Amino acid sequence: MKFTAQQIAGILEGDIVGNPDVEVSRLSKIEEGTKGSLTFLSNPKYTSYIYTTKASVAIVNKSFIPEQAISATLIKVDDAYKSFSKLLEYYNQVKLNKTGTEQPSFISGSAKIGGNIYIGAFSYVGDNVKIGDNVKIFPNSYIGDNVTIGDNTIVFAGTKIYSETLIGKNCVINSGSIIGADGFGFAPNEKGEYSKVPQIGNVIIEDFVDVGAGTTIDRATLGSTIIRKGVKLDNQIQIAHNVEIGKNTVIAAQTGIAGSTKIGENCQIGGQVGIVGHITIGNNVKIQAQSGIGRNVKDNEILQGSPALSYADYNKSYVYFKNLPKIVKGITEIEKKVDGNN
Repeated sequence: MKFTAQQIAGILEGDIVGNPDVEVSRLSKIEEGTKGSLTFLSNPKYTSYIYTTKASVAIVNKSFIPEQAISATLIKVDDAYKSFSKLLEYYNQVKLNKTGTEQPSFISGSAKIGGNIYIGAFSYVGDNVKIGDNVKIFPNSYIGDNVTIGDNTIVFAGTKIYSETLIGKNCVINSGSIIGADGFGFAPNEKGEYSKVPQIGNVIIEDFVDVGAGTTIDRATLGSTIIRKGVKLDNQIQIAHNVEIGKNTVIAAQTGIAGSTKIGENCQIGGQVGIVGHITIGNNVKIQAQSGIGRNVKDNEILQGSPALSYADYNKSYVYFKNLPKIVKGITEIEKKVDGNN
């Protein structure tokens, strides 16, 4: 898809310096610009590249005054960074602007499908599914029976959404996610063998939630596993049965949350954090990467380490951790002196 400098300037309400009819079809970093690409300059550290870039169009601040010749057509705006971000959003919308139902795909006769939707090839939509307006379901996706998907939600390729899952509006479910698989519920018998405990609950994902690629959210044993409004989940996160995550909490990759744990609102959880089951984590909590959480956590705590300490205590303790060989050596020398005097 190609755009002229004039069209881009119209979107950004910018002023053109150069050829308004030059066309671009891709985006690039300023130092890697090629003919037919669009770039931007906002950081002064990259100013030298504006004179050497081979990009056809560059977005710059209105305050920018060239000191030598520039081959690219310039689009001058109030804030180049914000304008480029706006253009990225627009580009993404255009790129994802698919509609219709591709074949082969299966849609149950009992499913209720909204308007202006896209269902990609080799997708499956089960019985009694409800899909809102402007939903996009990319190829090779599975939507189980009795699933509800709200307006404007995007389900990327290869996603599996099990039965009874409820997904709100304006969500993004990235490729390879599995939502609503059975929780890890097994009961031992007298022989030491494990029998499966039926998992008959569901998953509820509220509005404006992003679920990263390869993330798994298990259905509840009874009741619901709940992801509240505005939660952002990175790739490859495991959320176990009956977990509840409060609104606007963000969680980085490879974190694992065991069953029935409740996490509050506006928390920030780093990558590779492990959280045990059946605990409560308060609001506005910050947990540093690779921490292990094995207890209830109060509002506004900042934790690090495994088992996790308060962030301040961890940093103080680390001074001793890294100097431990020196400290031990000093103690040993003192003991030798004491023994020598006895």
